[in-house]
Amino acid sequence: MTATPQTGSTSPEDEVVRICSELIRIDSTNYGDGTGPGERAAAEYVVGQLEDVGLAPTLLESRPGRATVVVRLEGEDPARPGLAVHGHLDVVPANAADWQADPFGGEERDGCVWGRGAVDMKDMDAMILAGLRHFARTGTKPARTTTFAFFADEEAGGALGSHWLVDEHPELLEGVTEAVSEVGGYSVTLPSPQGPRRAYLLQTAEKGIAWLRLRAHGRAGHGSVPNDDNAIVRLAAAVGRIAAHEWPREYIASVRQLLDGLSALSGIPYAADVEPLLAGLGGAAGFVRGTLRDTANVTMLESGYKHNVIPQTATAAVDCRFLPGHEDTLMETIRELAGEHVDVEVVHRDVALEAPFDGDLVEAMKQSLLREDPDAAVLPYCLSGGTDNKALSRLGITGYGFAPLRLPAELDFAPMFHGIDERVPVDALRFGARVLTDFLTRC
Repeated sequence: MTATPQTGSTSPEDEVVRICSELIRIDSTNYGDGTGPGERAAAEYVVGQLEDVGLAPTLLESRPGRATVVVRLEGEDPARPGLAVHGHLDVVPANAADWQADPFGGEERDGCVWGRGAVDMKDMDAMILAGLRHFARTGTKPARTTTFAFFADEEAGGALGSHWLVDEHPELLEGVTEAVSEVGGYSVTLPSPQGPRRAYLLQTAEKGIAWLRLRAHGRAGHGSVPNDDNAIVRLAAAVGRIAAHEWPREYIASVRQLLDGLSALSGIPYAADVEPLLAGLGGAAGFVRGTLRDTANVTMLESGYKHNVIPQTATAAVDCRFLPGHEDTLMETIRELAGEHVDVEVVHRDVALEAPFDGDLVEAMKQSLLREDPDAAVLPYCLSGGTDNKALSRLGITGYGFAPLRLPAELDFAPMFHGIDERVPVDALRFGARVLTDFLTRC
């Protein structure tokens, strides 16, 4: 659609901080069990910000309160394949007692905006909104016809958000061939022989997801009577075997390119031991370690209802993440480790993704970063988690992670994803708004 240009000189970087703070103040917690406030209030805020500059977005609900917003802008060259730029409006829970600031206060303190979603991912939502408002105000068009989406439910796998939209309204993404979303484009500061060097990690791959439930079976009985068929004992043994399993290491293409790039910048080889190389990444090293192999982490346990009763069943939740092409092997391994008395149930699964670190879109992302930070390097990396790009891949859309942030070297940024005291520097938000808007006008 084409908006009527409006007068005014407000640029994306002038209002991105305001938008981020206001979004954070809207509690859109996703507990993953169907409870919580939902995304409707945040979605209505997005609609209001877009209607304010003459755009006409579409708000859709997969269930009452679970809202997604979509708007499309015609590009300078409508004949080119379309682009999607998307974020999610939900956030994971936050316990206010653990935080230094109100997690839903959107407070600006010490040069940062604090609150749940400041990193994941109301910061990028704000960048997108600021850019959209700029396009509408000025009558500027993105380079390609671009569909902007603000999804519900990403933090629970996207069944009520991106996957629902792909199933129920694929026409809203018609013509789109590539997509850009979260968890990429942020900087890390690396040691090098010439001094500290900034590198931006552009996300080109992400591991697949298998959320599993182990269900151990046994014989119920009185707690005072010996029982060789105790479901809890069987579950504990299965959990122990899974925790102790050494998953084989494999460097997929994006990981290999990242390690090669880090090695070239730092002068540290990694053929025998990757840890000295990763040490320079700070908190981001954990994300990279998670992409060197498949992983399986036990996250919840449940069993029993009385101290003197041996229960018939016991369950555990296991969060498995697999590299591209590894899903079948991972599932076979988990079933073998679980043992004969423990069933393995799939609660949620989604695909692994890997995209090339070349082509016009990647080059446009690189150049937009380097226009703002010309001495930096840009490297690919694989995300150990997942994004809504998984859902869009079902429509043949190739997805990347590009939420550009120039971060101070001393900020331990990556651990704040789902962490305590989540915050994003004000200067980084303004940088991101400039870079993302520039990218959209040139890609």
